[in-house]
Amino acid sequence: MTLTGEQARHLRWAGGAMLGAGLVLTRLPVGVGLPCPLRSITGVPCPLCGMTTSVKSTLAGHLGDAVAANPIGVVAVIVAVVLLIIRPERIPVPPLAVIFAVLAATWLFELARFGVLPGLG
Repeated sequence: MTLTGEQARHLRWAGGAMLGAGLVLTRLPVGVGLPCPLRSITGVPCPLCGMTTSVKSTLAGHLGDAVAANPIGVVAVIVAVVLLIIRPERIPVPPLAVIFAVLAATWLFELARFGVLPGLG
């Protein structure tokens, strides 16, 4: 699948908005961010837990902290910057199986990070 035209433009806008919000967060006090609803209610982190912290740390130049929070945040920043600079007309989308595999691996990482799955961390 490939995103073209209007879809690609929307994705670039979303990436730009994420980068803008992340840059604003780098100027705010530590601990400011959005809590994960799943983790707040159940204590179980979602695959995207730590994304705000990861994006904020990446944009502040603290890559170690960013990867420790959620490695996908670093990838999201890189993809957003590339999409804004190169502005491709067509954006290839990975197969759904790849997206699910990455989310599953990220969830295992988060479950280990928060100690929900002992023995993985």
